[in-house]
Amino acid sequence: MRVCLLASGSRGNSALIEADGCRLLVDAGLSGRETEKRLATLGLTGEDLHGILVSHEHHDHVGGIGPLARRYKLPVHIDRQTHAALTKLGKIEQLRFFSAGEQFVCRDLSIQTFSTTHDAVNPVGFVIESREGKVGFATDLGMPTRLVAEHLKQCRVLIVEANHDEQMLWDGPYPWPLKQRIRGRHGHLSNSETERLLQDVAWPGLEALFLAHLSEENNCPELVAELFRRALNGSGRDLQIIIGHQHQPSTCYFGSHDIVDNSTDC
Repeated sequence: MRVCLLASGSRGNSALIEADGCRLLVDAGLSGRETEKRLATLGLTGEDLHGILVSHEHHDHVGGIGPLARRYKLPVHIDRQTHAALTKLGKIEQLRFFSAGEQFVCRDLSIQTFSTTHDAVNPVGFVIESREGKVGFATDLGMPTRLVAEHLKQCRVLIVEANHDEQMLWDGPYPWPLKQRIRGRHGHLSNSETERLLQDVAWPGLEALFLAHLSEENNCPELVAELFRRALNGSGRDLQIIIGHQHQPSTCYFGSHDIVDNSTDC
């Protein structure tokens, strides 16, 4: 199993998940060319991919989907409402529609979808299950609902957002309407909200936690790393905590605590 955040932040998001010989991108918010560059740092090309999963229609999650799908003839797994909202996506030969809550198969991987709360038409998270275990993906959600927590239990790897520190957001430069949007029920999770979610879903079999979509203005990687080390490693779990970056791929998780560092992760 290999998991890596190719990019994480307000200007582009994409995660690589590889298991049982299948390589998927969850979202593709970078340009096609930049995605290819970041894949190359992992020894991969677009031809090594087997599909793209789409969580929602915001540009920082879908900007590269059309070029990548057309260039490499990749299937794109997407909710019908989300696809309808992407009026400039262009023609994609292999569209694979799902509805939130449905489960489907991509090669040897089983993929469970579930609804999240965000200001998009029908946003979803994913649990990707292989013979090597489960990877849970839930970013861009305004509140950690019970449904989200139930789906993220028993995952070997989690990718969740820790968008902002509440005090930094309130004291920061954003205009008041944007602050309200971020803190709203359809905005983004604060560090403390993510901590509460993880307290519900963390278990001894959780080996890697990717913290994604950190705000460059309203959060701090060092603060986030220390917070979650105290909250989770202090309970006795041997857990690798990996921070996502906007400008370069994150550290890669390779399973069984084998870590390859591609970044200056703290």
